[in-house]
Amino acid sequence: MSKSKKIIISVLLLVVVAVIWWIFSSREEKSKVEFLTTKVVVGEIGSSVTATGTIEPVVEVEVGTQVSGIIDRIYVDYNSVVKKGQLIAEMDKVTLQSELLSTQAQYDRNKILHEKELISETDYEQSAYNYQRAKSAYEQSSAALAKAERNLSYATITSPIDGVVTSRSVEEGQTVASGFETPTLFTIAADLTKMEVVADVDEADIANVKEGDYVVFRVDAYPNDEFIGEVRQVRLGSTISDKSVTTSTNTVVTYEVVISAENPDLKLKPRLTANASIYTFFKDNVIIVPSKALHFTPNAELAVGYTIEDCEAPDKVWILKDKKFTAVPVQVGLTDGINTEIVSGLSEGDEVVSDMVFTELAPSAGASQERSPFMPQHPGSKKKK
Repeated sequence: MSKSKKIIISVLLLVVVAVIWWIFSSREEKSKVEFLTTKVVVGEIGSSVTATGTIEPVVEVEVGTQVSGIIDRIYVDYNSVVKKGQLIAEMDKVTLQSELLSTQAQYDRNKILHEKELISETDYEQSAYNYQRAKSAYEQSSAALAKAERNLSYATITSPIDGVVTSRSVEEGQTVASGFETPTLFTIAADLTKMEVVADVDEADIANVKEGDYVVFRVDAYPNDEFIGEVRQVRLGSTISDKSVTTSTNTVVTYEVVISAENPDLKLKPRLTANASIYTFFKDNVIIVPSKALHFTPNAELAVGYTIEDCEAPDKVWILKDKKFTAVPVQVGLTDGINTEIVSGLSEGDEVVSDMVFTELAPSAGASQERSPFMPQHPGSKKKK
């Protein structure tokens, strides 16, 4: 290799080294590393799944009639408070009473014939036949009498439970027909201070939901209020529905979850829509730290001027004091992905390193700054002094 080529190569190497030194020195001048710390606090931690459901009374009974006829009197209305056994309506009893009197007369006649055994003694076979016939007629009339008496009792409609009338489907003078299905006259809900939410939970989340889970829900009627509940039942029956998404249709499988809730001020009304958050786990009054603090590890190349005191532990956080990183072993508990419970190793008020950031340094006063000739100039920058 000639002497001139060696000179050229040496110059190029010097230029490369100078450029690299300038880049790194420029970077050090323009930015620095800062380490962020977070105070350890006592709070709550949990994970939840969302569900939509309907507010329902815990007990709701449909009151009907097993006989056909005309509604004669109605003694209750919507929102009426009723007691068990209270008279709430009566049907016209004229026809039913006539049937009862007729059946009673037939019964009395057959009873006399049966008791006196008015049968010829001369013909044993004929007497036996007549006896069995009289006995059968007696039994039939006895059953008919019992049915007539029962039908008459059905004309008097009473409340089966203590509660509130939430629905009334008949008016006085209206004719109701009892056929294969019993017509519903009233709907009575039991104690409305205790309600339940029947919520639909997606199949992807149902495995995490269990009885006793803590629930927070809202209703549109009171958007600023939060209502507290508890999962009472996870039903095994599922519902399959189609959900259209743009050009495709997906099959959605949901399961009903029953959530019990107190309703002392009667704000929760039947059939309101509830948007619920079911906490698959929830703990209150625990020590928590940001989860990213458990993933932070100081880098010796970036932490210039700092000392690092590490330890062997599966889970640890770092405390920064007087330019010194100290690893603290901890025992972790539950996590929701954002925060993590610390079972032992830390106390409320401790500060742990949670992250590091690069901050840009402002140029010093009077320092010259290089500017691209293609960048726009400030107005008046080209004026001569």
